[in-house]
Amino acid sequence: MDWLSRLFEMMPVRGRLDLRCSYGAPWRIDQGPGEPNEIPYHAVVGGSALLEDPAGGRPLHLEAGDILLLPGNPRHVMHDGSGARPKPARNRQQLNLVISKNTGRGERLDLLCGHFAIAPPHDRLLRSYLPSRLVVHAGARARQKDTGAQLAGLVALMRNESADDHLGGRAMLNALSTAMFALVLRLASEITDAPRSLLALAGHPRLAPALAALFNEPARAWSLPELAELCNMSRATLARQFQDKLGRSASELLTDIRMTLAANELRKSSLSTGAMAEAVGYQSEAAFQRAFKSHMGFTPAQWRKMQEASGRNAFVTSAGAANVK
Repeated sequence: MDWLSRLFEMMPVRGRLDLRCSYGAPWRIDQGPGEPNEIPYHAVVGGSALLEDPAGGRPLHLEAGDILLLPGNPRHVMHDGSGARPKPARNRQQLNLVISKNTGRGERLDLLCGHFAIAPPHDRLLRSYLPSRLVVHAGARARQKDTGAQLAGLVALMRNESADDHLGGRAMLNALSTAMFALVLRLASEITDAPRSLLALAGHPRLAPALAALFNEPARAWSLPELAELCNMSRATLARQFQDKLGRSASELLTDIRMTLAANELRKSSLSTGAMAEAVGYQSEAAFQRAFKSHMGFTPAQWRKMQEASGRNAFVTSAGAANVK
């Protein structure tokens, strides 16, 4: 399985389109932060926008076809750049999403706003492997034409689906949002200048065998020389490339993958802690216990009890709702 498919298998993501904006100048959008496990997104369907730099640098110019992800989940401000007082927006709740419009003039911004939700604790892990701000260009501006065209077509489907209250529209928009997340990461990993992250690592062709090996065989006791041999490079070069592209070592990535798998299994499996340790690549139960607590903040036993309790609470809530007359 390729690394991105494996990542989504390990860390399920649910997309949701919340809002479609149609604004004429002057306009301003002030959003965030969202829920702790959310990654906001904005897809520019028409017009243009300026995203303010929270550090005070030059605003980022966004055009039609640009898709912005904010894995850092910050408060963020977008505007038309005029500096004028924005026209008030009016929101209308449709069946499948909220439509927001103002009475501004000139070129109108057409913007799809939503978020991706990742189940804890995977949200923290995924966020640490993505840049705090990610922009990809779909359609005519895309440098990777095939994936860019796919992404542009998907956004066009979302635009058409959000134009009216179609039967099953909410489910369609959310499914398309989820697919958009995968396509954005695919496109970002195909460009040569991806910011330091898992995407930059994936975009390096010679490192692809090591990345695939870590995701597909995490229980194996991979050594740096073995990974370097897969990539036909020296041990020192591989170590340097991981630090340059990812900002972490191969062993750190492997540990994170193992802990993610262990957290998933502890939710649903009755395996003993010792058997779980062996399943994710630890010969020592004590070493697994230390690694898990360091990453999760809980021992494996504590984590399992928490998941069992949350499952019981969800069942009780669901049963109670079903009994309401």
